[in-house]
Order: sequence, then structure tokens, then C-alpha cells
Amino acid sequence: MTTPPTPNTATLLDDPAIRQHSFFEDAQALFTGVLFVSLALILFAQVGLLTGGTAGAAFVLHYATGIGLGKLFFLINLPFYWFAWTRMGREFTLKTFVAIGVLSLMTEYSPQLFAIERIHPAYAAVLGGLLLGSGCLFLARHRASLGGATIVSLYLQQARGWRAGKVQMLIDCSILLSSLAVVSPERVAYSVLAALVMNLFIAVNHRPGRYAVL
Repeated sequence: MTTPPTPNTATLLDDPAIRQHSFFEDAQALFTGVLFVSLALILFAQVGLLTGGTAGAAFVLHYATGIGLGKLFFLINLPFYWFAWTRMGREFTLKTFVAIGVLSLMTEYSPQLFAIERIHPAYAAVLGGLLLGSGCLFLARHRASLGGATIVSLYLQQARGWRAGKVQMLIDCSILLSSLAVVSPERVAYSVLAALVMNLFIAVNHRPGRYAVL
């Protein structure tokens, strides 16, 4: 039995029982989501872990080249804006651009914000995974994302009814496995744990048709 596709925005707006988010609701959700994700990335950078998606690709390049993580994250996401604009719409793309821009700045200047003296990689993986999952869920429910694989997974959930968390998990694990060239197997194992925690959280809490406010 297949899962029915998520209704598109136009269909949902025809339902009088469903309301749109206000500008303030969108703004606070985007800020909170980006803040949660930035905290997760700071945790991962502190202990040498990484994540999946375009953020994971940015981590791999950061560890390999020493270039700032925030700069790399912003640049890697540039090619995905066209896909988001044509497949997900203007509103989604603009919100995503703002979220990625703010996250890139937070990540780039995080050493000036605060530092963590000591944290076990397993604890960082679980806490970071939950922060990532929560942050991405905030953004998804307000029609935004952090680019790259998240754009693709949300599109497939909307168009095909595929669980965004499961699609994201496959993409993330592929990127994490490829990171073995620059990261030790132990750190990759902890990073896989973080990806599993994150995507399990999203798979449980972001099901097609479960959330009916736009």
C-alpha cells in the first residue's frame, strides 16, 4: 500500500480550516531552527564530527582544506536554489536562502560566540542529531530548508509521498561514508550515529499530511 502524496500548497489553501503562518511566526521559526542547527554544527566541529547533506560536504572540504565551514556551506548550496525555485516555489526558495545565509554567518563566526571545553563524541552525536532534527523540522514546517539534500528530500515527500527522513538518511549516510578519506573511522561512526538520530527524529515527526498549517 503506497503512501498518498502530500497535498500541494494551492490545494491546502482552498481548505478554510487551514490557515497560513504569519510573518512573525515564520521569522521566529526560521531563527530558532537556524540557531538549533548552528549549535549542532558547533558541537560537531568541536569534536571532529560531521553531518550529511550539503553541510556534510562542507565539513569534508573544511577538514581537507581548512577553508571556513560557513563559507563552504554557503557556496555549496548555490546550485540548489534553481531547483528549489522551479520545483518548490519562490516563498520556499527565499526562506531557504535567508536560513542558509544566517546559518553560514553563525557558523563562520561561532568561535567568537562561545567555545566548549570538553564533550564526549557520543554525547555530541546524540545531542547534535536531535538539535539538527529539531531545527530542520522547524524550517520544514514553515516552508524552508537548509538547502541541498533537504530540498530534494522535501520535494520527493511533497511530490511522491516518500518520507523526507528516510530519503535524507540515505543521502546522509552516503556522504558520511565518503568522508572516510579525511576523517578517522571512529569519528565517522559517531557521525553516523548523529545522522541516525537526526533522521529518525524527522521520520517520526514529519509525516506527509500530519502538519496542516502553512
